[in-house]
Amino acid sequence: MKTIEEIVALGNSNNASDIHIACDSPVMYRIDGELQKLDDDVLTYEDCERLGESMAKEQFIKMKDSGELDLAATYNDVRVRINLFRSKGSTRASLRILHSHIPQLSTLGLPPVVNDFPSYGKGIILVTGETGSGKSTTMAAILNEINHTRREHIITLEDPIEYIYENDKCLISQREIGTDTESYSEGLRAILREDPDVILIGEMRDSVTIETALTAAETGHLVFATLHTNSAVDSVDRIVGTFPAEKHAQVRMQLSTTLKAVLSQQLLVRKGGKGRAAAVECMVMTPAIKNLIREGNTAQMESALLSSANLGAITMDNCLINMVKNNVIEAGTAIDAANNAEYVRQNVGGMKSAYFDPKGGGKKI
Repeated sequence: MKTIEEIVALGNSNNASDIHIACDSPVMYRIDGELQKLDDDVLTYEDCERLGESMAKEQFIKMKDSGELDLAATYNDVRVRINLFRSKGSTRASLRILHSHIPQLSTLGLPPVVNDFPSYGKGIILVTGETGSGKSTTMAAILNEINHTRREHIITLEDPIEYIYENDKCLISQREIGTDTESYSEGLRAILREDPDVILIGEMRDSVTIETALTAAETGHLVFATLHTNSAVDSVDRIVGTFPAEKHAQVRMQLSTTLKAVLSQQLLVRKGGKGRAAAVECMVMTPAIKNLIREGNTAQMESALLSSANLGAITMDNCLINMVKNNVIEAGTAIDAANNAEYVRQNVGGMKSAYFDPKGGGKKI
């Protein structure tokens, strides 16, 4: 049986994004979005228990009692985020391989306006997307740019800590949920007494977290946070919908005055099947969008987003069209990832033949 260090090293050398450890199966690696095995060694129950214990150490008993455990670790300079869990009585693990270093913001292929985010003085910037969409990397790159350009105190609340920052011009205090503070709500309750300038909230999970983030932004702090939503419109609706109806007007007002930008992203397989590229929707605040949020008229926000392209905004669908035209991704990949598949299909011309319509019996269209 390979050690966890060997398993991670093999995944890293093969550009895997994730590693899955399960009983009665070889170790599975997600490479370019698909699971595959890199050897035929089938793990036994005992193998999985030993690997789980080597990762969790003194917390292994806690994991066996609770059924799951989140943590992060570094193996031979490769940083990984780990979720251990029980399945049918045996230990399983899902590991996300993180970059060994924080990439420069300008190298991530994001809209040029994102390079301005580290210079913002206050307000909320949301980075959204499904699990595995690259949110953590984008946030880390933005924060590290602040670290190199401003003299301020950055406080992060993470579950678990993923990227490790080295103080440059900033003082960076990284706090891990469950280790350094009991919960997001407890950490946020104390955070405004810790003299922060910039706050990173790993995930806005509930109304308490969101309310504290809004308060922090209103009191002059720059707040970064993530949501599991797929568009700017969905993000606003999700935040407002977290609260009871009687508070919706107040929350919309707070959002309209504090929200600075929403960056929604997904990672897609590159043309040719090797590597992945980020498709991004970027909404920057304008007076029109502020009014729509305040009035609760989010249905018209996409039109307002389209009209603010001169400020650096872009919709997800237009980003996908540009990626096809620039030969970054296949037309079928773009259509599958689109919010409005018909609109994207109409704008990728003759390249659309690669797309299979699942409702049409798998026929090319």
